[in-house]
Amino acid sequence: MKIVVLDGYTLNPGDISWSGLERLGELTVYDRTAYHAGNEDLIMERIDRAEIIFTNKTPLSRTVLENAPDLKFIGVLATGYNIVDVEAAKERGIVVTNIPAYGTNFVAQMAIALLLEMCCHVWPHSESVRRGEWSGNPDWCYWNYPLIELAGKTMGIIGHGRIGQATGRIAQALGMRILAVDSNPDPSLESPDMKYADMDTLLAESDAIMLHCPLFENTKGIINKQTIAKMKPGVMIVNNARGPLIVEEDLAEALNSGKVAGAALDVVSTEPIQVDNPLLQAKNCIITPHISWASLEARIRLMDLAVRNLEQFLAGFPENVVS
Repeated sequence: MKIVVLDGYTLNPGDISWSGLERLGELTVYDRTAYHAGNEDLIMERIDRAEIIFTNKTPLSRTVLENAPDLKFIGVLATGYNIVDVEAAKERGIVVTNIPAYGTNFVAQMAIALLLEMCCHVWPHSESVRRGEWSGNPDWCYWNYPLIELAGKTMGIIGHGRIGQATGRIAQALGMRILAVDSNPDPSLESPDMKYADMDTLLAESDAIMLHCPLFENTKGIINKQTIAKMKPGVMIVNNARGPLIVEEDLAEALNSGKVAGAALDVVSTEPIQVDNPLLQAKNCIITPHISWASLEARIRLMDLAVRNLEQFLAGFPENVVS
């Protein structure tokens, strides 16, 4: 059985093992498979005669699938699977699986880290010390940015699933009050410090807004000029869910005007980020390169789940099927 991984480097740059897949078939791993719109020849060449394909972000279109006669299984090495033409796969009897819920704890940890960096400015102060600004300072301490205490403040969480709940628990440990918006609220989770609310209440009362919702038509651009206008002056926004949840031009304008005190983003609308993205020039905007999923522990879980998805498919009991 021929198994091909089209873009394995992001998941495994060399610090974890492919052995789980190696024992299931003849494995070929490509670090990257270059793709340009309208030119899928390299993808089709690499998956020729493959029965099993794993992809992270290399797209598998209808054209590609129609030129893969032996293909039986596609394993997406991520939770999102929009890079696969699922309808075309279904028509051809190809099973498509994804990897749900492998990185909940680290995504929540990263969300809080982004928020804390906006509040404490740890790295800029460390760099200031290294530049000699402390050793040459006339006072025994100093700070170059406003320092914000989170205890007693309100966090608004848009999307209160596994990740939103995990983020909320950490925030509550910091002394924050939680307001949550979710399409399927669970009243059993409410407490004096955690309440569900409507969107307008969340926007009006939150000191920090965390995005943990999926990207659907009704959530695309949920942070925009109109919703920002309903927020508190000086609000902070964290997004390590999906880039298109934010209208980036509107957020950049709000950052530059001071309406939004700071934003910390691990995702943007087009990735890798484009040089003309307005957020690159916006004030008080932290941007990291989509790393909220990438702890060693989370990537090991992802690999283990990818192997299990294939094992279960081969055993006739496929799991995590999206097609």
